[in-house]
Amino acid sequence: MAAERLQFHEMGLDDRLLKAVADLGWFQPTLIQEKAIPLALEGKDVLARARTGSGKTAAYAVPVIQRILISKQSVREQDVRALILVPTKELGQQVQTMIRQLTSFCSRDVRVADISGKADLSTQRPILMEKPDVVVGTPSRVLAHLNAQNLVLHSSLEMLVVDEADLLFSFGFEADLKNLLCHLPKIYQSFLMSATLSEDVQALKELLLHNPVVLKLQGSQLPDSSQLQQYSIKCEEEDKFLLIYTLLKLQLVRGKTLVFVGAVDRCYRLKLFLEQFSIPACVLNSELPVQSRCHIITQFNQGFYDYIIATDEQSLADPTAAVQTTSGKEKKKKNTEKGGKAKDKEYGVSRGVDFQNVSNVVNFDFPTTVESYIHRVGRTARADNPGTALSFISHTELDLLTEVEEALTGDNAESVLKPYEFKMEEIEGFRYRCRDAMRSVTKQAVREARLKEIKQELLNSEKLKTYFDDNPRDLQLLRHDKDLHPAVVKPHLKNIPEYLVPETLRGVVHPLSSRRKKRREKSKPGGVSKTSFKKNIRGKNPLKSFRYTGSRDRKSKAGKS
Repeated sequence: MAAERLQFHEMGLDDRLLKAVADLGWFQPTLIQEKAIPLALEGKDVLARARTGSGKTAAYAVPVIQRILISKQSVREQDVRALILVPTKELGQQVQTMIRQLTSFCSRDVRVADISGKADLSTQRPILMEKPDVVVGTPSRVLAHLNAQNLVLHSSLEMLVVDEADLLFSFGFEADLKNLLCHLPKIYQSFLMSATLSEDVQALKELLLHNPVVLKLQGSQLPDSSQLQQYSIKCEEEDKFLLIYTLLKLQLVRGKTLVFVGAVDRCYRLKLFLEQFSIPACVLNSELPVQSRCHIITQFNQGFYDYIIATDEQSLADPTAAVQTTSGKEKKKKNTEKGGKAKDKEYGVSRGVDFQNVSNVVNFDFPTTVESYIHRVGRTARADNPGTALSFISHTELDLLTEVEEALTGDNAESVLKPYEFKMEEIEGFRYRCRDAMRSVTKQAVREARLKEIKQELLNSEKLKTYFDDNPRDLQLLRHDKDLHPAVVKPHLKNIPEYLVPETLRGVVHPLSSRRKKRREKSKPGGVSKTSFKKNIRGKNPLKSFRYTGSRDRKSKAGKS
C-alpha cells in the first residue's frame, strides 16, 4: 500500500520547492499533505480537519508557494498574493519560518512577511510597502494595516489561509474577521485548517469558502495508544506539588516536558517551588514580551531547557463567552489601571505552536474544555514520535475528565486516559520537604517573582534587541530558566538522602551516587592530569612538608669516619 501513496515529486511541484522539501528531510508527504496539496493546486477551496502535529502548515504552504511561482512566470508585477491568518503571534512566527525554509531556493521570487508582532504599525509599514508575496498575521493586526492603508488586498489577493480556524473566534477575532472580509476581492481561493470541526469552524466555512472539499482525516483527534500514552492520576492540591517534585527530582519523567497550569500566578508558584529543589524551569505566559516568548520556544526546541511551565489562560472560561475573548477584560482593565503589565490576548502556546521532540505533557491543572485538552496534549507525539500525557485530577475536575474521556473514547469501549499506577504512600517521606518548600513560596514571593521576571524579560527584549541584531551568537547565551529566588531557598532540599528514596526505586534512582560517579568520571581524563595544590591534603603538599636533611647526613658520615 505504501508504494501507491502519492509522492512530492508526483505532484507537479517546482524543482526549487522539491529541493527545499528534500533539504527538510521530508521523504514522503503526510496523509493531510497527500490529500490537500493536489486539491489546492487544482484551485479548489479546502476545509481540512486533521489532528495536531500532522503537517497541516506544509499542506497549505506548499500549494501557496507553488501557485505564486507559477503566476510569477507570466505576471512580473510585485503584489501581495496570499494572506495567512493565525490566532497567535507565536504561530505567526512559526508559519513565517516554515515558508522561509520552503522558499530557501526561490527566496528572490517568493517573499514572506510576518506582521503579527507587537511593533508599531509605522515600523511595519516599510515592509508592507515592498509588497511581499505572502503576509502572515493575526486578524486584528491585518485589519489595522488595512485601515491604515499600509496593506491593499482588494485587487491582488489570490489565496486566503486560516490556520487553527477553530481558535480564531475563541480568541475574540470574530468582529475583526468580518470587517477584514470587506477589504478582500470577490474571488479568491480559501484554505481552512483545523484540529477540530467546531461550530466556529462551520460559521467560518459559510463566511469564507465556496463549494469546498471537506477533508476529515484520522477519526481520532489524537494519535492512538501505540504512539501517545495518556494517563490520569487523582490527587488534591498538596499532592500535585508532591507528585511533580517526585517525578522530576527522581527523573521518573525523562526528556523534554511541558507542564501546563491554569493561571499566571500558578506558573510562578510552581517555578519557585521547583527552585527550592534546584530544578530549573522556564516560564511561558501572556505577560512576557513576544520576543522573549518566541526565543524561549526556539531555545527549548534546540535543547537548552528540559522543562517549560506554560499557562493556558484562553481555556479558563467558556471560549464562546464574550468576556473570554480578551482573557478577562475586567482583569485587564484593572491591571492596566494599576500600572501592571496587561495580558496579551494574542498569546497561545498550547495552540498550533510546534514544540519539537516533546516527550511529555503534564496537565498540572486540568484543562476546562475538550478542545483545550486536545491542543495541549497535541504538543507531544507529533509526526511519528512517541509521547506521554499525564493529567493531575482534583475532585473538582472529575466532571471535566469524564467529558474529555467521552469525547476521545468515541466508538471504542476502552478509556483513552488510563489510571497512572503510582503508590502515593511510597513517597510520603518527601511530604515534609514539600511542605517546607511551600512555606517559602508565599503570595508576596510569587508577586515579586512575577515582577522580577517581567522586568528581566523586558530588558532582554527591548534594550538588547539592537545589540542582538548585530551579535546573534550572544543571543544563544541568554537563558530564561535562571533562578528568581525571591523565596528563601533552603540548601539542604537540593539533595535527596538515600533513605528517603522508595525501596522499589532504589535500584533505579541514586540521587547522590550519580553525582559521585560523574565526579569520578571527570577525574579520570584520557591524557595526563594536572593536580592543583589547593585540593591536595596539607601533608602531601611538597612545598609545606619538605624537610632539608642534608646537614644531618654529613654529621653522621663525619662521626663514622
